Amino acid sequence: MGLRELKRERTRRLIADKAFELFCHHGFGRTTVEQIAAAAEVGPSTLYRYFPTKETLVLEFVEESLMGAVTWFRDQPATAVPDGLQAVIERVLDELERNPDRVRAVYEMADETWSVAAHLQALIWRFREELTDELVRRMSGPDPVLVKFSAALSAGSAMNIIETVVGMWVENPDGLEVRELARRAMGLLHGDGIPLPAAVPGPGDNAPHGP
Repeated sequence: MGLRELKRERTRRLIADKAFELFCHHGFGRTTVEQIAAAAEVGPSTLYRYFPTKETLVLEFVEESLMGAVTWFRDQPATAVPDGLQAVIERVLDELERNPDRVRAVYEMADETWSVAAHLQALIWRFREELTDELVRRMSGPDPVLVKFSAALSAGSAMNIIETVVGMWVENPDGLEVRELARRAMGLLHGDGIPLPAAVPGPGDNAPHGP
């Protein structure tokens, strides 16, 4: 990374950190872009060049954790899909676990502000799509539609594990280990240990079907 790029990255990080401090102290809705720019000692126009919306400031840390894991995965050699997914999951969780206070603050802001929640869901969907594309590139089969189907299901399972593990960890910060939860979830998937609920019968569904 050159000197110019390093300076840009430092500025970007400073803006994101100052924004999060203000969000945590004053709340997302009561913090203005002008206040964030002043705290980071940049102009509002400079701030907008790095972060087009306040929501992207909240989710910058989560975006780096999710999309950084996909970028890392693209550079890895071919491996079995379950092993690759586990590596991606653990990489995301490792990044999130380094800053638990920020993860919990993101959850709180998403609960309180619909625009943050909407941007978070869009980010999650982007992660799933990009991970699906990478899995398609790595998988093979005679029917490309089925390959895409399997890749999408695999990417969805990875994201579900990440969301479930992080949610449980946020609720129980002192009693759970993130990596252990992730390994347990992958073990359940490998061993068919996650039961699917039976469909609740509707009116008339108790009658026998077929001849």
